[in-house]
Amino acid sequence: MKRRIIKTADGSKTIQIEDWNEQYHSKHGAVQEAYHVFIEHGLRMFDTPKLNILEIGFGTGLNALITLMESQTRNQKISYVGVEAYPVSTEEVEALGYCAQLDADIFEPAFKRMHSSPWEEQIAITEHFQLLKQQKDFKEIVDSNMFNLIYFDAFGARVQPELWTEDIFSKMSEALMPEGILVTYAAKGSVRRALQAVGFIVERLPGPPGKREMLRGTKK
Repeated sequence: MKRRIIKTADGSKTIQIEDWNEQYHSKHGAVQEAYHVFIEHGLRMFDTPKLNILEIGFGTGLNALITLMESQTRNQKISYVGVEAYPVSTEEVEALGYCAQLDADIFEPAFKRMHSSPWEEQIAITEHFQLLKQQKDFKEIVDSNMFNLIYFDAFGARVQPELWTEDIFSKMSEALMPEGILVTYAAKGSVRRALQAVGFIVERLPGPPGKREMLRGTKK
C-alpha cells in the first residue's frame, strides 16, 4: 500500500497509508497524542522503579522514544516490548525527524539504535531502557502475567476491526499482571464493550486534541 509522510497539526510528522486514509498517529498532533494517551494516562500512573511495557504497534517508534526519554527523567528502569507486523523503513524514520521535533537531539543515537537493533533480541538502548522488538501478528501474542502496562496503538477499528475484538483483548488481559493497565486512543463503544467483556474495568478519559475521549482499562 502507498505510504507518505505528512505533517500533523502540532508540527510533528507521521506516516499516512493513502489507500486506507489512515495514519500511524493522529493528524491532529502526533507528539501531542503520544504524550496525552500513553504517557500522561499510562506511564505516569506508575511510580515503581521498574516497569514492563508492551506496545501493540511499534510503528514509527515515537511512543518508545518518548518513553525512553521519560525513563531517564523519572530514573525508572523500563523493559519495553514492541510488536509490529510490518516495520517501517530507515528512510521513513529519518524523514519523520522526531528527535528534532522533540528538541531532543541528544537522544538521536538511541532512537537510531532502536530501529537498527535486531528483531527478536533484547537490547540495552540506554542504562534505563531495554528494548525487545518482535515482528509478528498481534494474534500471535501468548505472553502471560508479564506486563504492567500496554500501549494499544493498533490501526483503527474502521480499517482493521479484527484487532479490536474480545479475542485480542483477552490476549492483552492474559499478558498483563494483576492491576495492569491498557491505554488506547480509541473510544468507540464497541471497543469499550469488548474490553469490559474480558474483565477490564474501563474508564472513559478526555481524549487528545481532535478526540473527545480515550479509554483506559485496568485488569481486575
